[in-house]
Amino acid sequence: MKKILLTLCICFATLLAKAQLGYMYGQYDLGFAAALNYAYTDAETVKGTPAAHLVFAYNHTPFLNYIAEVQFGRLAGGDSVRTLSGREFKNNYTAVSFRAQVQAGELLRYDNTVIMNALRNIYVSGGVGVIYNNMSEINRSSLYIPDYTSSGRNSSSEFFIPLKAGYEFKVFNSYDEPFIKVDLGYQLNYVLGDQLDGIKAGIRKDVYSQFVVGMRFAIGGFTSYRKPIRQ
Repeated sequence: MKKILLTLCICFATLLAKAQLGYMYGQYDLGFAAALNYAYTDAETVKGTPAAHLVFAYNHTPFLNYIAEVQFGRLAGGDSVRTLSGREFKNNYTAVSFRAQVQAGELLRYDNTVIMNALRNIYVSGGVGVIYNNMSEINRSSLYIPDYTSSGRNSSSEFFIPLKAGYEFKVFNSYDEPFIKVDLGYQLNYVLGDQLDGIKAGIRKDVYSQFVVGMRFAIGGFTSYRKPIRQ
């Protein structure tokens, strides 16, 4: 009788393990990203500049993620010679932010549906952050308007609201667990101040956008999800 019970327990455990195959995922990710920045500020000319991101994610589910991010990069804009205001800046910045990210797979039923399965990795994200600005170069005076100088600070810190949308490609290991995530996204950062360019002028707040390509790697905390992750 004991042998029969033991055999039944082993069979049940095997069936349970097979049932979980494809449902497991890592709750913790580490990753990095590269970004192309564009700053929309009081300096009239917009320029593209690079940035690097370090990312830590807590995955409440495979499709609901809480992301902490540190950015190191440059922002630049303006032209001291070719614009009437003469405004020009280069900002070596550091930013820290926290975002909640929801992918369509958390809301959609995507099993056995090709279109829904393709759409499940689309995401939207929003949160809050702080950016630390440090002007490496700044010009606030005009060559063409006598005695015209804008005010501003060479260093500052300001809160911003990051809003992001994109698509996450999931790469699965031999256990059908997503262990690499490739992120293609566009992020718009609304700065709650006017010192991103070290120039205070006008009534509009500063904004900078980012085209982002990144990767995250599962590092542990494996648990199960309520439905298959891979279709």
